[in-house]
Amino acid sequence: MKKICFIIGFLIFSGTLLIAQENTNKNKFRQLKQELATPNVYRTASGAPGHEYWQQKADYKIDIRLDDENQRIFGEEIVTYHNQSPDVLKYIWLQLDQNMRAMDSDTYKTMTAGLSERVSYRQLKRMMPDFDGGFKLDYVRDINGNDLPSTVNKTMMRIDLPQPLQPGNTFSFKVKWWYNINNRMTDGGRSGYEYFENEDNYIYTIAQFYPRMAVYNEVEGWQHKQFLGTGEFTLPFGDYEVSITVPADHIVGTTGLIQNTSEVLTDEQQKRFNKAKQADAPVFIVSQEEAEKAEKAKAKKEKTWVFKAENVRDFAFASSRKFIWDAMAVPFDDRTVLAMSFYPKEGNPLWEQYSTRVVAHTLKTYSKFTFDYPYPVAISVHTDRIGMEYPMICFNGSRPESDGTYSKRTKYGMIGVIIHEVGHNFFPMIVNSDERQWTWMDEGLNTFVQFLTEQEWEPNYPSSKGFASTIVPYMRGDKNFISPVMTNSESVWNLGSNAYSKPCVALNILRETVMGRELFDYAFKEYAQRWMFKHPTPADFFRTMEDASGVDLDWFWRGWFYTTDHCDIAIDRVKWYQASTKNPEIEKPLQESTEEVANSSITKIRNKQAAGETYLSQNPVAEDFYTHHNPYEVTEKDKEQYNKFLKSLTTEERQLLGANLNFYQIDFKNIGGLVMPLVIKFEFIDGTEEIQRIPAEIWRKNNVEISKVFMFDKEVSQISLDPYLETADTDLNNNFWPEKKQATRFELYKSRYGRGRYSGGSNPMQQTREEK
Repeated sequence: MKKICFIIGFLIFSGTLLIAQENTNKNKFRQLKQELATPNVYRTASGAPGHEYWQQKADYKIDIRLDDENQRIFGEEIVTYHNQSPDVLKYIWLQLDQNMRAMDSDTYKTMTAGLSERVSYRQLKRMMPDFDGGFKLDYVRDINGNDLPSTVNKTMMRIDLPQPLQPGNTFSFKVKWWYNINNRMTDGGRSGYEYFENEDNYIYTIAQFYPRMAVYNEVEGWQHKQFLGTGEFTLPFGDYEVSITVPADHIVGTTGLIQNTSEVLTDEQQKRFNKAKQADAPVFIVSQEEAEKAEKAKAKKEKTWVFKAENVRDFAFASSRKFIWDAMAVPFDDRTVLAMSFYPKEGNPLWEQYSTRVVAHTLKTYSKFTFDYPYPVAISVHTDRIGMEYPMICFNGSRPESDGTYSKRTKYGMIGVIIHEVGHNFFPMIVNSDERQWTWMDEGLNTFVQFLTEQEWEPNYPSSKGFASTIVPYMRGDKNFISPVMTNSESVWNLGSNAYSKPCVALNILRETVMGRELFDYAFKEYAQRWMFKHPTPADFFRTMEDASGVDLDWFWRGWFYTTDHCDIAIDRVKWYQASTKNPEIEKPLQESTEEVANSSITKIRNKQAAGETYLSQNPVAEDFYTHHNPYEVTEKDKEQYNKFLKSLTTEERQLLGANLNFYQIDFKNIGGLVMPLVIKFEFIDGTEEIQRIPAEIWRKNNVEISKVFMFDKEVSQISLDPYLETADTDLNNNFWPEKKQATRFELYKSRYGRGRYSGGSNPMQQTREEK
């Protein structure tokens, strides 16, 4: 691009000019006012709980029997509900989440599907449910055994109280029930059983197994939105005492601490259990050899395991005679947490090598970014093809091949899912957001800290979510099938991208590009500590992040969470300027060469060749002053004027004039609609480079087009926008000057069928064995 010379006086104004264009869009930097609830005595404008914040409490005493012959759960519970609100309650609501598996459930009624020439058995079964699921309620009674009026409304149950429950009072009642346990491998589900046909054995991962109190709060009263299968569970905190009767050779892992080890563990298992409490590496409490022996024996008698858990929002358990069990200690100042894993032989060698170590690493890393893990245990249970979380216990997938080999994808899939599900202890098991309404508040925040934890597991960990580039395909997709993040989970297209990936990437961009790690980490930890063991809303998160950092982020929340805008910022045009030196000995030759280039054409070239044929060349009498006048000749008068001009300048002005600076006016265009910071890399002809970071506020007066001038003492060879792929820009082809296209690669392949649970062929471990 040619240089355009101009005087310094004009340059002073050019840096502040914006493209004169009426912006018809609303300003993207307007504050979030009507979108957020009005602050009050319960939730403050700073995002902290107010001085009159309250929440309800529900305590449970539950007796469970697992019927291993018929795959059923039988249960009785006593619930004590504490009304800690200022409100008088005439009735209470419970969740009956198993009812989503009832034959007449809305889950099945509202399920959409189509038929094609090829339909799998599982797809067909989902269209024609034949599983007799749902709670079978035997009774609902008060503590004295009197029947209570109750109404079941699909996945919710209302109990009408004999007397209104006054603030500060409690009400206790009993429920007895049973239900058929679903086969997760054929019927799907967050919990259920996995059947091992070769041995005729089961692994049970049981959750949502008891009628549970719904949340009542000042935000929306009773949270009794129906459970259709996607929106997870909103629950109050409480204390649990749970007795679980299972076959005598089963090993049981649950939420909470075991109360009767001497009754359910052998003397040797108790010794190992106590040793694990001091160990810095996994200790086997039940070995693989012992688990394989139990698989074959199949005890006919039963044992009852008793557990207690304090200040938890839920309870879940796993039971099987197939379980190998290992554990290790995770120290936190003056106390120790026990990290544990339960898994069948089918999980080895992968699970015994990694699971408990990953649990321990997760607790330490999450604690660093939030608060010290407060519970006494954290458990990872292995089942096939599932990841689901509960207080102190989670169910995790990724299984090796039957020959003990595994692919890289399987290994990191396992590590990632354990980090994610154990991490859910922090969000939402402790920072107890409303999962039924705002899935992103637990899944998105948790996926973000999962990303941080993965990156601290090993160098170059292959995280599938977190890096800005991972969300680009979703962000540039068809907006007709993309929902804002602030959408109820049951109404979202592509829940994984919407509630997991996009919020995760957004938070990482906040941390790395918008706020910086120090400000972000402080504010994020403040949010976690403010709302641990409480019920936060999105407004509480948004406000806390701003309050603790001193950064106005309303534009960011609006763009990333309330709209479907995407980031596509283009370098629309670049103009290169140099200031005129006013020195005629420099400027006149430059002007001459510039005009020669500007006026060159094929016609002028040919006319010059035929100059001798013109009238003037043949008739010199037509010549005058201008015939031989050279406007580019430097005269004495030119020199005098230049010297006079120099004397009129200050020392600073003369230095600036002689600096030979280069000015680049870059015109940026916001194509995607999402305002973002500008990260610009300048490369110079001398081989050096410079990064400039411009805050997103540069767009505050024009959301569509802006111009900015950059000044250097050397010439630029390349300008790159978003050089480190940190803003999720969806089109990199318009991010360069001079233009530099990004190649799109394709792969040639031959179709093949082979081994491999996930890879479609043999994994590298198998290939190495075959080569030997």
